Amino acid sequence: MFKYVRRYWYFALAACLFMVGEVTVDLIQPRMMARIVDRGILGIGSGGVPDLSVVTGTGIRMILVVLLGGLCGITCGVFTNLCSQFSGNEIRKDCFERIMHFSFEQTDQFTIGSLITRITSDVTQVVLMISMLTRGFVRCMMFLAAGSFALVSLTSHFGIVIAVAMPIILAEVIIVMWKAGPLFQLLQRRLDRMNTVVQENIAGARLVKAFVQEDNETERFEQINRDLSGTQFKVMMLMSIMRPMMNIVLNLAVVAVIRIGAVGVQDGSIAPGMIIASVTYLTQILNSMMMLAMIFQSITRGITSSRRLQEVLDSENPIHDGKSGAACPGRAGRIEFKDVSFTYPDGSSSVLHDINLTVEPGETLAIIGNTGSGKSSLVKLLPRFYDASSGQVLVDGMDVKDYPLDELRGRISYVLQKSELFRMTIKENIALGREDASMEEIRRCAAAAQADDFIMQQSEGYDTLVTEGGTSLSGGQRQRVAIARGLLKDASILIMDDSTSALDFATEAKLRKALREEFSDVTTIMIAQRIASVKDADRIALIEDGTITACGTHEQLMESSESYRDICRSQIGEGVAS
Repeated sequence: MFKYVRRYWYFALAACLFMVGEVTVDLIQPRMMARIVDRGILGIGSGGVPDLSVVTGTGIRMILVVLLGGLCGITCGVFTNLCSQFSGNEIRKDCFERIMHFSFEQTDQFTIGSLITRITSDVTQVVLMISMLTRGFVRCMMFLAAGSFALVSLTSHFGIVIAVAMPIILAEVIIVMWKAGPLFQLLQRRLDRMNTVVQENIAGARLVKAFVQEDNETERFEQINRDLSGTQFKVMMLMSIMRPMMNIVLNLAVVAVIRIGAVGVQDGSIAPGMIIASVTYLTQILNSMMMLAMIFQSITRGITSSRRLQEVLDSENPIHDGKSGAACPGRAGRIEFKDVSFTYPDGSSSVLHDINLTVEPGETLAIIGNTGSGKSSLVKLLPRFYDASSGQVLVDGMDVKDYPLDELRGRISYVLQKSELFRMTIKENIALGREDASMEEIRRCAAAAQADDFIMQQSEGYDTLVTEGGTSLSGGQRQRVAIARGLLKDASILIMDDSTSALDFATEAKLRKALREEFSDVTTIMIAQRIASVKDADRIALIEDGTITACGTHEQLMESSESYRDICRSQIGEGVAS
């Protein structure tokens, strides 16, 4: 994380310099107070006659010095916040940018809840650490060094108190930090888990209500929250124990200084004002030790968080841009799978094996098969959401691994069954892949997706704001908006992964007709469960247990594939004609 602070080193340096000024003022004041007591009030050096001019003159100088110190402190705080907040802003942006380029494998590895914790809580802890190091650490070290020198310069006897008290306090700090370090790491992991549960239940609120699981989910959250609270309690207990123990040492040290000072006053070697100054110095020194303990706490937690953030920044994406120096071919839309097999990174068994399939430009290929047969896994290999374990996937004659990712994914439009909509207007959701699209183009694609009619019935038409997750629209409406978005992208390949499952037969038939008439030059791969959705496709591929067992037109498969006929017969009751 140091490289982020280094970008704003001038703010950090300015903060340190002004902190030096603030601490210098704090170190000057005890001696000025001693002068007021000894010479102004007690009249030491003037035959015991008080000198009010000393009180007045030194008092005015103290006020001016305090104002200067306050100005230095305020300015130090400004530069400290500039350094820490700008650094935190850079860390947060870089982490978010890296997350946006994560592969599916990386997201699964970290989990969404953990990524949310890292980009929020962990960044906050790092910002706090930078602030503490820039401001607090300099302050503490100056008080320890300069304060100790100032105290000993009054009389060497006070050095004994410092020599005894400081090792005790330092030992307390080391023991507590040694115990707290692992707890901070556990605390962040449990915060990850809590964020995951919150994210799951907010996103799946309708499902929770539909299955009357509010009490069960509340109980699950309470258990996770208890674990988090228990860990936080252990951390706070350590901190709570440390502070009174340090206060005991501080008070004993003050008593020792007063005792040594009293003896010195009696034998005339120490003036009363020096005792007041020495107690102030001692309090500053030992308070800085206690503050240093708090700083070490922030540093320990900040280091834990910085390591977690570094894991995000250092995470290697297994999906790399192509290294081929050859120019990319034209955007015809030809797809070819050659001896493709695939196993998920965390899986042990093959999901796809021995896939050989060619889809010609402008052809509509439907893929059908039982749940878990590998339909969605197959099309995920095209935009390289995952890479094939073996074999080749080619787009327009070129291996997808040789394409720059932006170029490859620019050729492919992907419409999912679960339509992800953002909190923006319907028009902005449709134009997500083409922000420069005209209103005419947006309406054309929406009309083809059978969405224009219901959009125009909304309160503000295409400018209607969609709620988070698209919950203000029905499932079928969300799917049609997503299809319109996929069509507007103007890609040469369109993948529809069961994206018409929420549409009625009539609407779906109109959609298929519009695709044939207006987007006949787009190569379309359509995954579906219903025979009615695929029977008009140019070809239908049947996948069973991760391999293609039959491929042809509906009529050809009815003649040659018993499995396909079984699927048709099972759906006849739904009105599917064979």
